[in-house]
Amino acid sequence: MPLTPICRPIGQSLSCPPNPHREETNMAVQPFTIDVPDSILEDLKSRLERTRWPDELPGTNWEYGSNLDYVKELVEYWRAKFDWRAQERLLNSFSHFKTEVDGLDIHYIREKGKGPNPIPLVITHGWPGTFFEMYKVIPMLSDPARHGGDPADAFDVVAPSMPGYGFSGHTPERGLDVLAIGDLWAKLMSDNLGYPRFGAQGGDWGAIVTAKLGLSHSDKVIGIHSTFISRPTPYMGPGSRELSEAEKAMFQQRTDWQAAEGGYAHIQGTKPQTLSYGLNDSPAGLAAWIVEKYRTWSDCGGDVETRFTKDELLTTITIYWVTQSIGSATKLYYESLRETWRLAQGERIEVPCGIAVFPSEISVPPREWAERSYNVQQWTVMPSGGHFAALEEPVRLVEDIRNFFRPLR
Repeated sequence: MPLTPICRPIGQSLSCPPNPHREETNMAVQPFTIDVPDSILEDLKSRLERTRWPDELPGTNWEYGSNLDYVKELVEYWRAKFDWRAQERLLNSFSHFKTEVDGLDIHYIREKGKGPNPIPLVITHGWPGTFFEMYKVIPMLSDPARHGGDPADAFDVVAPSMPGYGFSGHTPERGLDVLAIGDLWAKLMSDNLGYPRFGAQGGDWGAIVTAKLGLSHSDKVIGIHSTFISRPTPYMGPGSRELSEAEKAMFQQRTDWQAAEGGYAHIQGTKPQTLSYGLNDSPAGLAAWIVEKYRTWSDCGGDVETRFTKDELLTTITIYWVTQSIGSATKLYYESLRETWRLAQGERIEVPCGIAVFPSEISVPPREWAERSYNVQQWTVMPSGGHFAALEEPVRLVEDIRNFFRPLR
């Protein structure tokens, strides 16, 4: 039997899944708290205890995928030591809400800025992250004085869960791709939350959401900040500048990476339903699928726990587990990889853009490539960090965001 969502309005009973046949109305913003029923946690522990382990070729370490010894260690910690209730208290120390946008229930954290003129800022996660990925940067962005910064740099921070992820609703229809999420966020920020102008920031899928906001909603967006440059693809037809040597090297790196590391995206982009049976049924399988990406995509030197604690890894994994959202999350690949977002001749994202380049990111483009698609006003090459910038390098990321938006206030 499917589990109900685990976001509960404060003082109310557990909410029900959205009814796709109900009349679409603009649901008022409602405060929520996260409260996972004991029965779900007991079922999780039972499944962890009964894990049926695969074999592994001797001496292969992580070469064939997630290492058996490490996954066993992580699963045992999850079963015996991980304290979800403590993590739940951490999550609930933020202000959580739900609202309805285009018929979808959207969960988000909203922390009001403590300063003379806070800028509204929507920050968007990617896969295999969740809103939890932002837990270190939200306090620094919203209350800079408390974290050694200037209160003049304060932001009203909005950190949503993308549709189909975590505590947001799952769409009952085809076609909700990453570009459509950008349009949803424009409505969330302006119509539901009342911000006529705001900034946007993101990485991974969140970077594409942010780019869509910058291109299609420039009347609302004062600037965008990104840690990942993938789409849109710039116009490369007649009259465009030839590729530089650095750009050619980037294309070769991306080709090599796709051959060695892109299998996850291909299966999630072609047969996500088939994959979801195993990941939704086996917590050990879910942990192995996700933790391998945190190890491979981060600046960890092969030891994932030099960048993330077990508690951080398992909080992300547990959010996927208790909400049964791994299947709906991976379907975003199916929808989005069919949309080749290419700019037309003369088209560019003209709102100011800041880009933070982390050396262990999946792809590290040269500035001239980014400038084909973006109005780059700030370009920062970081000394360390990878794909999960908000978790890996929160101080550097926050300082870069502050620097970028300071002249736009």
